[in-house]
This record gives sequence, structure tokens and C-alpha cells, in this order.
Amino acid sequence: MHIGTTIAESTPSFAEATRPPSGAPNVVIIVLDDVGFAQLGCYGSDIESPAIDKLAETGLRFNRFHVTALCSPTRACVLTGRNHHAVGMGLVPEVPMGFPGYTGRIPPRAGTLARILRDRGYSTFAVGKWHLTPRWEMTASGPFDRWPLGLGFERFYGFLGADTNQWAPELLACDNHLIEPPRSPQAGYHLTDDLADQAIQMVRDQQQTTPTKPFFLYFATGAMHAPHHAPPASIEAYRGRFDDGWDIWRSRVMERQLTAGVVPPGTEPSRRPPWVTAWAELPGEQQRLFAHMMEIYAGFLTHTDSQIGRLLATFENLGILDDTLVFVLSDNGASAEGGPHGSHNENAFAHGIHETAENVLARADELGGFRAYNHYAWGWAWAGNTPFRLWKRYTWLGGTRTPLIAHWPTRITTPGAVRTQFCHAVDLLPTVLDAIPLDPPPVIGGVEQQPFDGVSLLPAIDDLAAPTVHERQYFEMFGSRAIYDHGWKAVTNHVGDQVAAERHLIPGSHEFDTDRWALFHLEDDFAEVHDRSADEPRELRRLIDLWWREAGRNHVLPLDDTMIGRVAVMEPPPHQRPRRSVFRAGTRVAEDAAPSLTGNFRITADLEIPESGANGVLCAQGDWTSGWGLYVLTGRPILAMNHLGIEVRKAVASVPLPSGEITLVVEVERPPSDAATCSFLIGGKPAGTSQLRGPIPFRWQIGGSILRIGYDSGFPVCDDYQPPFPFSGTLNSLTFDAPPPQHDASQQHIDRALRSD
Repeated sequence: MHIGTTIAESTPSFAEATRPPSGAPNVVIIVLDDVGFAQLGCYGSDIESPAIDKLAETGLRFNRFHVTALCSPTRACVLTGRNHHAVGMGLVPEVPMGFPGYTGRIPPRAGTLARILRDRGYSTFAVGKWHLTPRWEMTASGPFDRWPLGLGFERFYGFLGADTNQWAPELLACDNHLIEPPRSPQAGYHLTDDLADQAIQMVRDQQQTTPTKPFFLYFATGAMHAPHHAPPASIEAYRGRFDDGWDIWRSRVMERQLTAGVVPPGTEPSRRPPWVTAWAELPGEQQRLFAHMMEIYAGFLTHTDSQIGRLLATFENLGILDDTLVFVLSDNGASAEGGPHGSHNENAFAHGIHETAENVLARADELGGFRAYNHYAWGWAWAGNTPFRLWKRYTWLGGTRTPLIAHWPTRITTPGAVRTQFCHAVDLLPTVLDAIPLDPPPVIGGVEQQPFDGVSLLPAIDDLAAPTVHERQYFEMFGSRAIYDHGWKAVTNHVGDQVAAERHLIPGSHEFDTDRWALFHLEDDFAEVHDRSADEPRELRRLIDLWWREAGRNHVLPLDDTMIGRVAVMEPPPHQRPRRSVFRAGTRVAEDAAPSLTGNFRITADLEIPESGANGVLCAQGDWTSGWGLYVLTGRPILAMNHLGIEVRKAVASVPLPSGEITLVVEVERPPSDAATCSFLIGGKPAGTSQLRGPIPFRWQIGGSILRIGYDSGFPVCDDYQPPFPFSGTLNSLTFDAPPPQHDASQQHIDRALRSD
């Protein structure tokens, strides 16, 4: 560069654009939620998944791929290449704690795959479920360091929490701001359709503008996590397909797995455990109910596969599929969180309330549709993890071994084959870097990087006979512990305290000091069936000692097997909710920044009512599966609280709102008991008092909800109105007066809710 007096006398110099190596592939990682080892067609299921099966036919299936047994921890492993506790994600980010393994925050020293690829010239997109942001940071003001754009993605469209309503998602975000869904449920909206639309548009836009620039797409569906929501036609297609029940279905799956080579010849499946009722012993009405639950799940999975098919068809139409490295995986095994009888409303499960078969039967026609937040009976989770024992949240293979499909036509020379090397979610990032190829950056953003715990799977992709390189891996989830080392695996019989029915029905230890470790040689016992601990005590002792060393190295301690134990030491919010909050019409507030209703509170609305009167929502949060709202109907203010879809409690003003400028006050006094008194004042005059009995949930929606001011969205709190039902008068302001929630008071509500049966 030379700078003269004029441009004509000067020689410019330009910074060289950052570009990946020539021929670098596009990278797509598709993460399914709660899909068991046996639930995809290419892994033995009769559930139709043609798009994913086609990837397997022209790609590879791994049958010894492992995850962490829970969603957020596995996602952290995939995106960082490090073990989940080693990057602060030992549990879920809704419960950030002051221990290194459980902060709920991926640290800067664990740069993500998105950040690495973005810095080396890739376009980076995240679409779908995120669930890697601490609860206090899922608000309109962030901070956004742990939102997707803060961790290396250039674009994001999806939801931030653990799960969401597929018909009317909450905490839906575009890039760094919360948004409303583009259509209503009644207009045909479904989240998976929307996610596919957004991913397709991102890729099309990028390819139109910079077709020579590779991209990384992280596509994480909300499916197949509850709620199981699917279009009626998708469900109807499976009517009667599961009437034979989970025992026969599992046997048929096992036969197909052996025929397809997904499991080794001679594999002995685990037996049906006593806590899963034999299908033949169920009453007929329960058989029909549980079969219908599986019809819904299957319809949901096939519908999800069709959206993945649309995405893959876009790549094919653009002529880029062969140049794209695609991985498909599930974040953990099939979920038993529906309990023995399934659930009409999984929000109830999150609060320790377990629905009976009779309760669910009474509303069976609603399952899969707008009125339900449903989950299937746990017999289907057991069957969905064929040939393994147990399920999500446990470090037995049913929780930690899931499908992994690799598709890369320009590299794979044995399409349709099965790879048998032991591998783990932490291996995907090193594999991608090896495939591009790129060296791991020692420093990102000025921060020295911690080593990867994963290794590249590229040798295994290239060669069936390649040796296993990932020879050692610890596991821990909710106190369930295991370790794998050179073909041997040891696992505890610990039964955690998250699902009451599990604690009561599954034999095992409830104290860490009394845990018994079982020992398996997985090289000749694929399904973890034959306990060798009595025959190999020295090997068992070696593995137990090894687990403790790995636990110390990865910040696994301290252990706890309950959610409530973790909540008790949860990080306090960095910004205390104010005693007074003033909102304007049109405002949206994420649940963890919204006023707390667990104690006494007062709502003051400054209104202008026209001569013709006014109706509509003043504020609403959640929906008819769990939520509350203050609205005006036929001129009268109503405070409604929907208790987990079980009961709607209402307080109604005794007189309508007069025309003109008026102040409405709604005051709720909640004594230590669950009975609350709701009083209305209109223009300073008493306007009725009502009793509102029952608890307030510690969280209105499992995945978080939005408090909306002046309107509602999605589904209503109750049947009195249909969203958006905007307030037809003028809402000048809505003021909440409530003491900031105290830890002990909040804990009392959590204790009461979580311990109730």
C-alpha cells in the first residue's frame, strides 16, 4: 500500500477475505428430540420416515452412537465438542447453579462449531429448538451472549426453551428478538412447517447471493418432545396400526433390526421390566387409549420427516445435496415423562401431578390437537428404545444410545452400511473440522480454548474396519451414572426423583451411598443384558474408580438426583423484579421477567371506555393448558386462572365498567394457605370480592411463556374468548404492584407443587 497526495498517486491494499478451504462441504446437523433408537424406519420401526430413511440408504447408520440422556447437555456436546459438565451444561439452563458443571452457560473457552465456521468464512444458521440460554437471559433485554447469535450463528429462528406448543409456540424468536408466530393455529400453523420454511428460505437466500460460500445449518426440531401435536390427517394415517400393543410391536421391531443389521446377529434384547405392564393385562379401554397415543406420536414423527424431506429436496433442487455433510441424531432416548398412563397435559407432570388413565380417557378425543399438551404412556418409550432397557434421563443405553445417520455422497463409498464404532455427541464437531479440513483454533476472541473431548469419525465414515478411537466416556444425569472403557461399561441402579411413578415402581437405589454398579461387556452384549459384576469384580472396581476420576476432571460434582434439590441452589436472578412494573398495550414480557403472582399482588389498569362499552384482554399469560388472564367480557372485568388445564378459577366484577376515563384495580391477597381473595375496585368503588382457591404454578408453561398486554395470542386462557381479542377501549397503562418474590416463598410453592402426587 502506498498513500500519495491523490488517489491517482496512491496504491490501495485490501484485507484478504476469509475463506474456508477449497471444496469445503456445506454442513447440516439435524437434531431430533426424544427419538429412541428404534423409532425411525431405518432403525427397525414401522413408523414411516422416508426422508430420513433415504439419507440412511445413501449414507451410513451408526449403531453405537451415544448422547448424554438429556436435551440441553447433548446439544452443548454437539456444538462444542466437549463434555456437557465441562462446559457448564450438566443439566438444563432453566436451573443455572453456582457450580462449574451446572452454570447453564457455555463458556467463551468452549467456542462453538458455529463460531469456528463463521470465523473461517461459512454462513451459519440455527433454526428450531435452542435450549442453551439460562432462564434469566431469555428476555427481550438479553443479555444475548448465550442466544444463538452470541455463540456464532449469523441467523436464528426458533424457540428458546425446553419445549413449546407446536400449534402456538411461546418464546419464539427471530435473531435477537421475540416474535409472534406468523399465523394462528386456526389458519393452519404448525411449528415444524414454519421451521422448515425458515430454514429453506435462509439457505435459498444465501445460495442466491453467495453460491460459492459454504454454510452450516443447525436444524433442531421441537419434535418429538411433548406435546405430541400433529395434523389430524397425519394421525389418521396410523389408525389401528398399534392395536397389538407395545410387546408385539417391540418384537417385530427387533426382528427388523436383526434383518437390517442395525443390531448384531444374536443380540439378546432386554426383557420387559415389571414396571411396564404387559399389554395383554391392560383393560380394553386403556389399550385403545394407549394405542391412540402411539398413533399420534407416529403421525407427529412422519409429519416431521416430511418437513425434513422438504428441506433436503431444496438442497437437491439447488444441486448442493451431494456437497453437503448431513448428520441426523436424537438428543436422548425415548421419553417416559408421560408416566405409566400417558398425559393429557405435560405441564401437570412438570408440577408433580400425575394424571390417571381415567382422567386422560375422559379427554382422549383432544389428544394431538389444540386442547391438549399430550405425551404417550411409558410402555411406548420402552418399546421405542428396543432392544435396550430404560429411557431418557438414565445412563442405561435406552437413555444414551440413539440413532446417528451420516450422509455425504461425495465421500461415502459404502452407502447403506452400518458402522459399529463406539462414538459420542462430542465427536461431531471434530468430525466436521476434519472433513473441511480445518485445524481447531487455539484461541477464539482472545480466549484460549479448552481441548476437545471428542475425536473425528471420519476414519469410521471412510472404513467399516477402522478401529474405535473414542474408547472412554463417562455419563451422569440426575444421579444416574455410568462409564464406558474399551468395551466394558459400568452403570448404577440409581433411580432419581423426577417422576414419582419411577421412584415408586422401578427397583433400584435412592441414595448414592447404596448404589449398586452393574457391569456389561458391550462388545458381546449389545443390549446391556448380562451383568458381569459378580464374575469380574476387579474390572468393576477399576471402572468405578475411573468414573470418579472422570467426574472430577469434568466438574460433575456435586451430585443430586432431584430437580428440587437443584432448584434449591439455583442462581438468583441478576436483576430483581421491581416492586412496581408499568406496561403499555402491545407489550410482550418473557415469563422470567414478568411479575410474580405467587404472593399478594395488585393490578391497576388506566382505561378509557367508549360509550358503546369495551371488551377484550387487558393481560394474559400462558393458555388453556396452564395460564392466567385479566380480560373484560360483556363489560365486566374477569380474572381467570387456569390450573394446569384441570380447573379454571374465575373472579368476576359485580358491575360493568362505566364509560369514560376509569381506573380498574384488581387486588389479590394470598395467605399462607392456597385460598386467595380477589377484590375489584372500579373508579375507587368496591366492585365485588371472590375466592380464588388453589396453588399458583411455579412456571406457567414448561418451556416458558409470554405475558401479553392488551391482547392475547395463540390459545386463550379459557373459553370465554378467542385470541387475539384485543381490548377495544383504550388501555393507557397496566401497573403491577407486587413484592419481589422471595426465595423461601417461591421455594414453598415449588416444594408443594413438586411433591404433590
